[in-house]
Amino acid sequence: MIHADGLAQTERGGEHIGDPVSEDTVVLLRDVPEAELRAGDLGAVVLVYDAEALEVEFVTASGRTQALSRLPISDVRPVRDDDLLAVRSAPPVRGTA
Repeated sequence: MIHADGLAQTERGGEHIGDPVSEDTVVLLRDVPEAELRAGDLGAVVLVYDAEALEVEFVTASGRTQALSRLPISDVRPVRDDDLLAVRSAPPVRGTA
């Protein structure tokens, strides 16, 4: 199916997931405690490994990288026009003061 934005779409669990490309903004669908990420966090696709996995960068509002995580595509969805952004304090990045 071709979506209004022109991207090919596949359907997974009722969500329309486009073929992600680098720099796409995505929403995390589950908590990732080991990276101190929460469902709803926004990230940017850095690398598409294959049809199943992505490298996604999550940053603070000031642009500091909070996490760089390899995730299954099923763990993220594209942002939507009706998404509302929120702010939460990020824990310190491991290895920094």
